[in-house]
Amino acid sequence: MEHLEVPPWMAVQVHHLLERLGIHLSERDAVALTMVLILVVAVSVLFGLYRNRYRIVPTPVQQVLEGYYEFIRGLCVDMIGEERGERYVPVIGTVGLFILLANLMGLIPGLASPTSNLNVTAGAAIFVFLYYHFEGIRTHGLLGYIRHFMGPVWWLAWLFLPVEIISHLARVLSLSVRLFGNIFGEDTVILILFMFIFPILAPLPVMVLAIITSFVQALVFVMLSVTYIAGAVAGEEHH
Repeated sequence: MEHLEVPPWMAVQVHHLLERLGIHLSERDAVALTMVLILVVAVSVLFGLYRNRYRIVPTPVQQVLEGYYEFIRGLCVDMIGEERGERYVPVIGTVGLFILLANLMGLIPGLASPTSNLNVTAGAAIFVFLYYHFEGIRTHGLLGYIRHFMGPVWWLAWLFLPVEIISHLARVLSLSVRLFGNIFGEDTVILILFMFIFPILAPLPVMVLAIITSFVQALVFVMLSVTYIAGAVAGEEHH
């Protein structure tokens, strides 16, 4: 089943190129890395083209981008607060856009979803994990942030501290495995239907469901990320 996930037109070439550069990855991981690079380059080019093309009467693309920005901004402001929420719009917006487009890439013939690879979803989850802890330390200071892990009274710190550490580490597992499992499953089902059963009409209902799932999983990832940031930077009264 693993070979179904690897587009044959690039797997061997990418793998050999990375080997020459001294980077030893499996073919599947090499393809996932290539898909990420394709996505980053494509989005960078598109945003570069539209950066200076904003109009008073917005184009359809501009309407979509403005709607996405307002959604992310509203989410950050509602969950983190008016004063601090604006600061996290660029990071959350970038993460959300990456996850969404990475989910949808597998629906394009010849491409694979980077998020159907556990290493990619784990990398995104680790980034969120490190980022919200960094913001928590920046907001409260190192000692002040550590005190949030020790519970409401000092004599229960021995109990709360290990529980908090385990729960925060579990967030990485939750973010990465949930996203990976859903996207890997939908891509595999579509590919099996397309290759072995009815290659034209049969995958269409599943592809519609996959599009919905891609949006839902991106939304879940974004909302959890904002929730974690909100918890890390909240004042003492919120803990």
